[in-house]
Order: sequence, then C-alpha cells, then structure tokens
Amino acid sequence: MTFRRTGPLHPLILDDVRGAQKMLSGVSRLTPMEGSRYLSRLVGAPVHLKCENLQRTGSFKLRGAYVRIAGLRPEERAAGVVAASAGNHAQGVALASSLLGVRSTVFMPVGAPLPKVAATRDYGAEVRLHGHVVDETLAAAEEYAHNTGAVFIHPFDHPDIIAGQGTVGLEILEQCPEVRTIVVGVGGGGLAAGIGVAVKSLRPDVRVVGVQAAGAAAYPPSMKAGRPVALESPQTMADGIKVGRPGDVTFPLVEEFVDEIRTVSEDALSSALLLCLERAKLVVEPAGASTVAALLAQPEAFRGPVVAVLSGGNVDPLLMQRILRHGMAAAGRYLSLRLRLTDRPGALANLLGVLSVVDANVLDVGHVRTDPRLGLTEVEVELHLETKGPEHCAEVAAALREAGYTVMA
Repeated sequence: MTFRRTGPLHPLILDDVRGAQKMLSGVSRLTPMEGSRYLSRLVGAPVHLKCENLQRTGSFKLRGAYVRIAGLRPEERAAGVVAASAGNHAQGVALASSLLGVRSTVFMPVGAPLPKVAATRDYGAEVRLHGHVVDETLAAAEEYAHNTGAVFIHPFDHPDIIAGQGTVGLEILEQCPEVRTIVVGVGGGGLAAGIGVAVKSLRPDVRVVGVQAAGAAAYPPSMKAGRPVALESPQTMADGIKVGRPGDVTFPLVEEFVDEIRTVSEDALSSALLLCLERAKLVVEPAGASTVAALLAQPEAFRGPVVAVLSGGNVDPLLMQRILRHGMAAAGRYLSLRLRLTDRPGALANLLGVLSVVDANVLDVGHVRTDPRLGLTEVEVELHLETKGPEHCAEVAAALREAGYTVMA
C-alpha cells in the first residue's frame, strides 16, 4: 500500500541539520554504505544500505539525543534528563547523557528485553521499569519530569532531535551523490523528517520514500486528514516504528519533505530481516529491515540508485529466533504439516522415509495419540520441516499425498 504526498516543497532548518553535524563530529560514527548485489539485481539499479545498525548504541537515536541534550542550558543540565523507551531511544539518551556529564533516568516497560535494559544501564542511565505498555511508561516519565524538574527528552517530536537525525541524510548525499531514491522507516517521523529536510533542501530531485508497518501505519490516515491522527491499537513486531500517532512537530515536515509513504506486512518484515542476515551478513531489527521489506515487496517502484536506511540492529535474541522462523516460513523454507496415520509399529518410520526421499529436513515431530477427535486406531503427527523454497514445499506435499497420506493443515 502507498500514500503519495501532493503538497508543495520548501527548504526548512537545513542550517540546523548542518549545525548538528558539526556538533556530532567525533561523537557519532560515519556509518558505512554497503552495496547489495541481490537487491540491485531485483530493483534493476544499484542499491546501497546505509548501516545505522552499526552506529554507536546500535541505532541512529544517539544522533538526535546528543544534539538535544547538548543544547540544554546549564541549569537544565543540572536538573538531569528523563526519557521513556523500550530500547533504542533509551540507549541513545543514556550514552549521550554520559558523554555530556548529565544525569539520566530512563523509564522502560516491565517487559522490555533484558539485553536492552542491561545496555541502557551500562551506558550510564538509571533504569526504572514501569508499566506494561509504552503509554504507561511515557506517562511515568512525564510525571517524573514534572515532579523533579528533569528535562523530558522526547524520542522524535523536537526540532533538535529531528536535526540530529537529519545528519543521516547529509551523510547519504556525501557517500552516494548519485542517489535518486532514499528509503527510510517511519515511526513517529523524526528520522524521516530530518532526512527529508536535509536531502530535499540540497537535492529536491531525490525521492524520499517512508515505510511503515501495515499494522502501525499512522501516517496515511493522518495525511488524508491533514493532521496527526492516533491509531487505536498499533500492532507490529517492529517496535522501533510502532508509534500510534505522528508528532506535532514531525508531521508537517514529513508531509512536506517525504514524497510517499508505503506500508509493509509482517511477513515482508520477517523476510527482509532474514535477507539482511543471510545476504548482507548484517544483524538488523525489524524496524531497520522495513526499508528492505519495501524493496522486496515492489522492487520496480524504486528508481535507482537507491539508498535504504537500516535504522537499527538492537533485536532481542529470543525475538530474533522467532522472527527468523517466521521469515523462513514466509520465504517457503519452513513448512508445518499435520496429518493422521494408522497407529501401528513402523508407521512413523515410513512417513519419515518419504520425507527423506524428497530431502526435507525434519526439525521437530509431535506425536499425539490421546485426542477425542482421533479414531481408535489413529494417531496425529505434527511435522516441522526445513525446506528449500516454495517449489520444494509443493514437492513435499505432493510426495506425501502420492504415498497415501492426507495432509490436514
């Protein structure tokens, strides 16, 4: 799905982005630009990956957090800063505060992945676990700011944050001056707004395409309404772009400087993450892989050379395991089957023999005898198989049917 912007363009806060770039010199990394032969063949033009997953703290968030905190007055710094985040923003605020000698408190949801909580503490923040959803965590952080005088550092809706994130756009133009399309993930819109401002002010011919997860796409209805519109219940595995409402500051900038918003499915996100790992040897979180998902979904829609921003690589290992399995299934490389056999000696061995002939790798076997739905002489078998793609999946199913088995699911 896509939504195209039709409003006029005009330059805005480019000097702020350039000032942020000077401020970040020696602080943030100039992240590499990696070419992708696979995606280039798919798109029919050069595709480069801007690897913000290799940025300090594992995402672009350090850029905006540092610029925002560095811009505080001495009395504001003395009061400390507070933030609410499930991961990337938390770590960016924690490290930026430590580098600037500012005390930081970060509120995180009770269920936040342990590696992200530990990393935030290691970067120097005091971590407080509160609430089970981000809205509760955000409310606790704002209450803390009200009670203590600490400065609340918003994850995206502040000009300094946007200027910091916009330095990614300046780097892209320096590293790939021939770029014609930039693809960037969109949550609240800080990164997309910053890149849009920087790039469109210098190169209005470059197309900027934003990508949202279909289950958390607040920008299309907001653009249609002409104002930020809140989603009732955003749902996606890509927590880095799981934002229910565009920011009041970011929305008009995205509306002006981002040419198009596309949405991608959960299957596409899983497949993209798997591709980044296998083909590019890059660990990328689902939000970071959203740009690759858009290229995979409709490669002919992008004019090259293309730069896809991999916005972050902070993914919980347990979530990564589940996503990879989902991605393998979406790519036709992981097949689950349920069928019934006659309960007699050797029946399971015969079934596995059929699978061996078609070269399907058995990952797991479930054998159920006690179910009221089963006949007296029946047993149900659930198989989890590793396959070689959609054609191989069809071959496996055909071989089972030819052998006389009825595949139930």
